[in-house]
Amino acid sequence: MSTLVVVGAQWGDEGKGKVVDAIAADADLVVRYAGGNNAGHTLVVDGRKVVTHLVPSGCLYPHTRCVLAAGMVIDPDVLAAEIAELRAIARLEHDELRVSLHAHVIFPYHRELDGLREDRAAGGAAAIGTTRRGVGPAYEAKAARRGIQIRDLFDEVRLRARIEHNLDAIGPELARDGRAAAFMVDDLLARASGWAGWLKPMVCDASQLCHDAIRRGQRVLFEGAQGAMLDLDHGTYPYVTSSSTTAGGVCTGVGIGPTLVDAVWGISKAYTTRVGAGPFPTRLDDAIGQRLRELGGEFGATTGRARDCGWLDLPALRMAARLSGMTGICITKLDVLAALGMVRVCVAYEDGHDPGRDGLAAARPILQDVAGFDDPEVPGQLARARRWAELPGCARAYLDLIAEAIEVPVALVSVGPGRDETILMCRPFDPPVHAP
Repeated sequence: MSTLVVVGAQWGDEGKGKVVDAIAADADLVVRYAGGNNAGHTLVVDGRKVVTHLVPSGCLYPHTRCVLAAGMVIDPDVLAAEIAELRAIARLEHDELRVSLHAHVIFPYHRELDGLREDRAAGGAAAIGTTRRGVGPAYEAKAARRGIQIRDLFDEVRLRARIEHNLDAIGPELARDGRAAAFMVDDLLARASGWAGWLKPMVCDASQLCHDAIRRGQRVLFEGAQGAMLDLDHGTYPYVTSSSTTAGGVCTGVGIGPTLVDAVWGISKAYTTRVGAGPFPTRLDDAIGQRLRELGGEFGATTGRARDCGWLDLPALRMAARLSGMTGICITKLDVLAALGMVRVCVAYEDGHDPGRDGLAAARPILQDVAGFDDPEVPGQLARARRWAELPGCARAYLDLIAEAIEVPVALVSVGPGRDETILMCRPFDPPVHAP
């Protein structure tokens, strides 16, 4: 097996950064296939916290090359700052990062539109709760066939025409708030020329690069962004992101055929969180929800926004497993639940409500009590565990409950934020061995 896809199985923020970092040691290539800098992956290595927004989480290994694929929308200013930070800590060399010529570019006017729209919708039914990073408007331009690709930055004549086309299209909307005059074609061209200068050594045909690596038998890890329930087609629409977040997005976002995908690992917290607007059946608007937020440090890596917290939602997780064809499930932040005396889990919805057929807006959870995770006679047993057998029996029972409910074996368990606080049930590019 040489290819593995890692996807979020909830509403994002599941710990993809930590999981990818933990398994990227065995990868030759780590490829981010969708999304933009509206996602943040937090890594903790040697006690140091590193947050990536665009560069794949595998960037912390010197032997691993990283690729930003065609399905992404890239803000070059954010990418430049991120590269500079990683190079400052000697974690990224000049030849380790490649950027697809087909990826789309986030321009300043995309960010402006994103913020203006959220401001207009604030408090109303149209408010989505975006990160205001320009991701949605950039994907909108892409779908409208007026988007600007990385390759366009190297053709000034074509780029000028594309910028003029975009400003003509969005000018009336910007004018409503007196912002149309803030964007001049020549200023944007000058900015883009600067981007082109430092990007040129990195650009590539990412589809060909990945295809060749797979054919050579190299181990390729595909990294998603956000989570399955935020998928543009299958998530809690319209409270979703603007790209395909399920495993299927790898094929279109990278440019490889589905026959080249060997395995898919989904990532879920041991509980559930969500940030922004939209349905959340197991949300806890009480002291327990606040406790989960504090214990789990549930604040967005990109925006700092507090995340809503709730019990693990097995029907939604089962749907996510189906959408991506998961072959393994990774459970993160199990240590957070260990600090609670009582744990509950949603095992079904009332009245036979089906998340795929009926959506989640009206779903009412049926909750089941679960025993606490830490053995009171052996405090801290869970956090110290580094093998499956070292976990407290009640924690293993909880993981078995999850695996049985979604019919996917456990591949990895995280018991803390550090790279070493991880229990791998198998090597990343081997089939999972802990079946339900």
